This record gives sequence, structure tokens and C-alpha cells, in this order.
Amino acid sequence: MQKLTVSELAKLYGYSRQAIYAHINKGNLSKGSDGLIDFSEAIRVFGEPKGKSTDDKQSKSINSQDLTQVDLLKSQVNLLEKQLNQALLRENQSIEREVFYQEQIETMQRLLEAPKTNMTTFTDQKSEPDTADPQLESELKHDGLTTPEQTENKRIPVPEHVEPEQTKRGFLSRFFLPNG
Repeated sequence: MQKLTVSELAKLYGYSRQAIYAHINKGNLSKGSDGLIDFSEAIRVFGEPKGKSTDDKQSKSINSQDLTQVDLLKSQVNLLEKQLNQALLRENQSIEREVFYQEQIETMQRLLEAPKTNMTTFTDQKSEPDTADPQLESELKHDGLTTPEQTENKRIPVPEHVEPEQTKRGFLSRFFLPNG
């Protein structure tokens, strides 16, 4: 029978030399004392060589496996891109929400601070105008088109002596204790 080298056998069957050596080391394929492999031994292990058509079928099956893996990897990349975009969108929304709330807080703080400067005290309030006073009558007739003259703030008179309130009494003490 015909004897082949490892390289010739690898080319004939479309395997790498490492694959042939792996079969030899496992004991599936035997080498002669001269280092060559008997062709009948190769047929027993690998089957009949089919020439280029075998190579084409093997390359097609390898290519289809590679394409399947490539498609799987592409789908995984697409999924990861979608997840990344969603995470970025959520982060942007969070930042926008934070900016919106910060603006709301600043607006509320400005609104809370604004009345403090415009608050009037008890002494700043005007008493009911006396219609007998001619100066006050002119102020009442003011049409609002010009700025009225500032007059001195009038204070509301507070009596010097005010009677203290009686202490509150409970329900039973109203009937059983003397008026106090």
C-alpha cells in the first residue's frame, strides 16, 4: 500500500498537521517505523478522501458555524448597545430632572425671600382716614397717575392700661369654686 507523510495526509484530508499528530498521540492512528502513515490506516480513521469536494463541504460547514457565531456576537453587541443607550438616556433624564428640581427650589427660595423685604410692621399700617382732614381728602381723591406725596406714618394709639384676662377655669371649678 501507499505510505504518506503527516503533511501529505493533512493536505489530502484537509486537516492541520497538529490534528494528525493529536490522532497519533491518542492512539487512533499509527505510524510506521519509518515515520510514514499507511494509507489504509488513514482510511480506517478518516474515511475515504473525497478530494476538493470534501474540503469545500468542510469549509462550508466551518463557514456556516463561523457565520452563526458571528450572527450571535452581532446580536449580543446590538443588545449591549441598546442597554448602553437606555442607561445613558436614563442618566440624561435624571440630570434633566435634577436641573428642573434645582430651578424649582431656587424659584421657591426667591419667592420666600421676596415678601420679607415687603413686609409691613404694625406701626407702618395706616389708620382709617378722617374725612375732616383736607390733606387726607386729597389723598383719597388721588387718581393714581402721579406719585402721591409721602406723609408721615400715623401710629395707632395703644391704651396704657389694659385689664388682664381672667384665667380660664375648668368645667367643675365653675360650679364649685367662688368667682375669682
